[in-house]
Amino acid sequence: MGALSPLGNSVAETWEGMKNGRSGISHIEGVDGLEGFPVSIAGQVRGFDPLPYFKDSKVVRRCDRFEQLAMAAAVMAMRDADLDPEKLQRDRIGVMIGSGIGGLGIHGVNVKALLESGLRRVSPFCIPYMITNMASGMLSIDYGLGGPNMSISTACATSNHSIGEAWRIMKFGDADVMICGGSEASILPIGIAGFANMHALSTRNDDPTTASRPYDVDRDGFVMGEGAGVIVLETLEHAQARGARILAELVGYGLSADGYHLTSPMPEGEGASRCMQMALDHAGLKPEEVDYVNTHGTSTSLGDICETKAIKRTFGDYAKNGLVVSSTKSMTGHLLGAAGGIELLACVMAIQENFIPPTINVFNQDPECDLDVCPNVGRSHQVDVALSNSFGFGGHNASLIVKRFVG
Repeated sequence: MGALSPLGNSVAETWEGMKNGRSGISHIEGVDGLEGFPVSIAGQVRGFDPLPYFKDSKVVRRCDRFEQLAMAAAVMAMRDADLDPEKLQRDRIGVMIGSGIGGLGIHGVNVKALLESGLRRVSPFCIPYMITNMASGMLSIDYGLGGPNMSISTACATSNHSIGEAWRIMKFGDADVMICGGSEASILPIGIAGFANMHALSTRNDDPTTASRPYDVDRDGFVMGEGAGVIVLETLEHAQARGARILAELVGYGLSADGYHLTSPMPEGEGASRCMQMALDHAGLKPEEVDYVNTHGTSTSLGDICETKAIKRTFGDYAKNGLVVSSTKSMTGHLLGAAGGIELLACVMAIQENFIPPTINVFNQDPECDLDVCPNVGRSHQVDVALSNSFGFGGHNASLIVKRFVG
């Protein structure tokens, strides 16, 4: 696994922050043009140097931040997996790294150049480094990876769809290895303005670390985050043949559409429930065999209630009598298209360490969100099966289930 998040620039730092209930939310730094905005907080990746993760330093200067984050997380994941493409059949290694929004930064810079200085000031690299598929493209180019290569963009469900569809590709026999996940870098004036004018963001600017409050009665919106989460997904036979260290088994994937509204989830959670049930069916698991759910849990008034209802529809009585859930977005903020990659990391580490990260900032739990949300303090708990939910604008739903691997 590889990760960059508001909690740290590695899997270890990110997981340690989650375990300890540390918030990565603070006042926005290094972004011009936010004067007078109603929102001045976010979860930023700090102290990140992209140069060590690229073979050509010129590309670093030209490409968008979302691609820098994606490349770094992917290279981290490859190193963590001890995956050397030079020693493997590279046309059997694929890439599927998505983004919900893509190169918003490079788009903004070039629109400004066009409007202020005319056609000739627009970079010839604008389009290549703005489009969302280029994170996958760049990784394959740097390492000569000739397997299936795609980019999925389904808003906040992007990472889960990318990982799930990579799983399908491998089950179909078209790849031995898929490097997959998501990346996002939208903490920019247009990104903040767009979400702020929808009244989707928290305006708790005076207290950033408690601004993201999933399941709390006083939640007032999500906090935008940035980062990347990438995993190396591999067939069992291929992993065992090269002596790979196996962290967990991906056993289930579900996807559905609400077919309901541009931004709002179905009030009773029907679409999300269908998604989780499909993942359970693919995994051949009963609801009560799931130990932990890393929820979408964005800290929006409607979203948290609807997901609670969806979990109850799917898990029945077990939802309130044995199942533990938490929202790590309370600590990282909402990484949009990268959220699922970071949150699957949390599920895998929960299995590795038998520890459930908390939902912080639950000061007064909403009675309509009446699940065991592991409030404020993480806990030791046997975790053999974990489910991760991601739901995106447009009604896109995606769930993944990982299980302890017993070789």
